[in-house]
Amino acid sequence: MDDLKIFSGNANQPLAEKICRHLGVPLGEAVVGQFSDGELMVEFRENVRGQDVYVLQPLSVPCNEHLMELLLMVDALKRASAGCITAVVPYYAYARQDRKTAPRVPISAKLVADLITAAGANRLLTMDLHAGQIQGFFNIPVDHLFAAPVVLEYIRQRFGPDVMVVSPDAGGVERARAFAKRMHTSLAIIDKRREGPAIKAMTLIGNVWGKEAIILDDMINTGSTVTMAAELLIRHGARGVHACITHPVMARNAVSNLQGSLLQSLAVTDSIPLQPEAAALEKIQVLSVAPLLGEAIKRIHNQDSVSSLFV
Repeated sequence: MDDLKIFSGNANQPLAEKICRHLGVPLGEAVVGQFSDGELMVEFRENVRGQDVYVLQPLSVPCNEHLMELLLMVDALKRASAGCITAVVPYYAYARQDRKTAPRVPISAKLVADLITAAGANRLLTMDLHAGQIQGFFNIPVDHLFAAPVVLEYIRQRFGPDVMVVSPDAGGVERARAFAKRMHTSLAIIDKRREGPAIKAMTLIGNVWGKEAIILDDMINTGSTVTMAAELLIRHGARGVHACITHPVMARNAVSNLQGSLLQSLAVTDSIPLQPEAAALEKIQVLSVAPLLGEAIKRIHNQDSVSSLFV
């Protein structure tokens, strides 16, 4: 591991420190700051020539600033002759804009992929992409991790066998089906219909009567989907409703929505840091993905299989 170095931007340094502790390597010394006019500046204070370098930077709020930090860090490493640069982006912003849904709109997820590649990244390591096809937007290798092992362990420790997995929309059915298969339980689906950004209607497909329902999703933004889903499931006889979500974006009024909801518990990962007001909610529990990311980094460095982590 002597030729491996891990650096972090300002998006989630605590996660980078946990990964380094798991691997037994020090966190690389880098300065990511701003000039007086708001321009970002980056300086690496270690030699990286010929090294296998990993830059941890989830694109969390403020995502545009954190994206620019990542691009500048990758560019600086390329110009410092790093041997291989891996962008470790646990949360990939703009992933919901993965296709044209209306005339004259961008495919922003593709643009972000082009920017990361053009900056000089040789590889991307990410987790629970909102749309799996985003891997194809890159012309560099992409290792797509899943938080499933961490979430499954939490569910098995906390809940009994009488649980039911619920997908909050049609797009998450594949993820929920994989969980249901591993847990040897049944699956319910919520048909969600939108008008613009607002949810217009929800319909439940499946029987949750007398079950502990567990909603699975890749991200929580305003919290409206899970709160409305919880109400729907309770109306259909669910004994209790819980949620396990990978990326706690928690934008706008998410905390107030969750506080007054019928959701009994919410488990999220530390892929992005929780806002202080969200961390204060009693129903939220944070699961760490640092060991999973650390093991993936170790396997990439040693040129071992990453996919075997999820067998």
